[in-house]
This record gives sequence, C-alpha cells and structure tokens, in this order.
Amino acid sequence: MKRKHYFVATGIVLLVAAIAVYKTYDTTRVQRETVSYQTFYTDVRAGTVTRVTISDSKIIFTRNTGTEEFITANPHSPLLEEFLLQHGVEITYTWNGAVIINVVLDIIFYAIIFGVFIFAFRTFIKPNLFRVQRTTGVTFSDVVGMENLKHDTQQIMDIMQHPDRYAQRGIRMPKGILLEGAPGNGKTLFARALAGEAHVNFIPTKATDFESMFMAIGPMKVKLLFAKARRRTPCIIFIDEFDGIGTRRNYFGSALETENTRIVTALLNELDGFQPNSGILVIAATNSIAALDEALIRPGRFDARFVVPFPDARAREALCTLYCANKSHDASCTPETLSQMFHGFSCAKIESVLNRAALIATDAGQNAFTLDDVRTAVKEQQAAR
Repeated sequence: MKRKHYFVATGIVLLVAAIAVYKTYDTTRVQRETVSYQTFYTDVRAGTVTRVTISDSKIIFTRNTGTEEFITANPHSPLLEEFLLQHGVEITYTWNGAVIINVVLDIIFYAIIFGVFIFAFRTFIKPNLFRVQRTTGVTFSDVVGMENLKHDTQQIMDIMQHPDRYAQRGIRMPKGILLEGAPGNGKTLFARALAGEAHVNFIPTKATDFESMFMAIGPMKVKLLFAKARRRTPCIIFIDEFDGIGTRRNYFGSALETENTRIVTALLNELDGFQPNSGILVIAATNSIAALDEALIRPGRFDARFVVPFPDARAREALCTLYCANKSHDASCTPETLSQMFHGFSCAKIESVLNRAALIATDAGQNAFTLDDVRTAVKEQQAAR
C-alpha cells in the first residue's frame, strides 16, 4: 500500500512541475502585437513580410524590419497560400490543440471499430469452427444394414481416389450427395463411414453452425468452410440438418429469411465454383427434400440422391445384437423376437427402447430385462409422441 501511495505522490509532483514549467514559458515567451488582416495583406503586397506561420485560427508573421512577431486572423482563403508564395513568403503550418485532439479521437474511433470487427470475427467466425478430421475411425463394417447404399457409393469413392483415371474418360466426380431419411437412421454415421472407406479428410457440420446474431456472417462461414476444404483435398464436407439452411429462398421475408437466402446463394456460388475433379464432395442430410431450394439440389450440384431407409428385418436383428451386447437380458429376448417388435423403428429408437427396458428392469430390482420390460418401453415411446 505504501508503494502505491509513493507512485501516486510522484505522479502529482511531476504534473505540478509540468504545469509550472508551461506557465513560466507562457509568461516569458515573445509578446505578439495583433493587427488587422488588411494590414497583413498590405504588408505582403509591399514585400515586407518574410515568414508566416499559419494555424487553424490565426496567422503569425514577421517583417523584414525586425524580429518582432505580429498576429492576425486566418480567413481560411484557398488563395492565401498562392498569394504568399508569389511574394516570396516562407510558410509554416502548425496544428493547434483542437486539431490534434480531433485527430486522436478519430484514431481512437477507428481503432474501436476495427477492434469490434476483429472481436466479432473471432467470436462468430472462429477459424477452428470447422474442424478437419484426418480419420473418422468409422468404416462400412461399422454401419449396420444400408447394403444398397454402400454399393451405390462405391464408385463415388473410387472416383475420389482416382480422379485422373476417370477424367481421361470425361467423367467428373459428383459435386454433392443428398441423403434423405427419417431422423435417427444413421445418415451422419454413413457419411463418416464413407469418408473412412475413401481415406479422405472429413469436415462435419450442421445447419446451426451457420447461424449468427449478425447479418451476413452465415455466408462468410460458408466461404470459410469451402476454402478450408479446398486446402485439404480430397475432402468430404458433411452438412447435417440441411433443410435448416437450404430452404427455398424468400426475397421479401423477414431478416431471418433474408439471411437464409444469402446462405443459399453462397452455397450455390461455392458448388458452381468447383473445378472439375477438385476432390471436394458435399454430403447433405435432410429429413425433407421438398423443403429445399430447387436451384440448390438440381443435378450438377447434388448429382446423387439416396434414401436412407428404416432398417429391415436383418438389419434390426444386427442392431439388437449390437445394442444388447453390454446389457443383461432374458433368454426370451432374442434378436429375432426383438426385431419383430421393432418393425418400423429407426436405429436410434431401437437403441433408446432397449436402454429404457434395461432401466425399467433395474428399477424393479431385476438383474436382466425381459420382453415385458421391452413392451413397456415401447408403449412409453409411443405415448411420448
């Protein structure tokens, strides 16, 4: 505390000393006589003025008859400088305190604006927003079912791995794949598996990644995403919940709809801006193709459309085996029996029902869940709809 008081006292002493020095200089400096501008103008024409110092509000000049300085008002005439130079007068310009303060305030203002821009950029357009995954750790062997979908995408993976071979035949890689299906059927998992099978970089995103409280930030994020993908080709971009940003454009809607229109336009520009065989594949997942902008999903942008179906009987059996592996269950809960109970269920719903059945059995003090527990869990799921 004493050290703090010492610095404060030292600062006060230095400030008082500076004021005293300034006052001493102010009282001892050369006294100037004030004359009219007409007198100054006449002296200049007569050639008796040798040197002029021009500030924002006044003119200080000396005559060739001595060293005494005179002062007059500054008329701010655009012809004054030319007039003085024609009569051989030496000109000096000075800034007064008000001008300096205005310049400093301008600098501070622009520094604040620039700082706010940098803050907004780092906050809402973070450089690490879209992370590139070198390996996804998932392959088609980790995806249960979807055999037709796996087969249909084999050739696309081969084009990504050998673009030159297909380019010789005039075949380009599809720019986009659209996956449509009910929620919970594994669209994201399939996209990760496709990237893992192709051994390419993978950038997972979702519609909410492009949302922002500031206008025009969404389109900038789109450009940032594709710029990052181009630096890491071959690369797969996966956009989940695509109908959240790719809906039909509305030029006369609210601010939110206007921002969505800009995002769609940015996506159109990026998809059309690709060079042939650029090595970038966009996979978009949606629950409803009908809600998407027609220009966005036309052939040439999204060349392939696949439906991710509900798991069939064989897939449901495999899923039941997978989800029951770490759970204690009654012998009656065979994969075949459970598969019949889960007809029309999504992958995520099957996992949720089995997890709930295990919880019901635990609450009842049972070591393993039974078919009755599964039926109860199914009824709870149906009642929650």
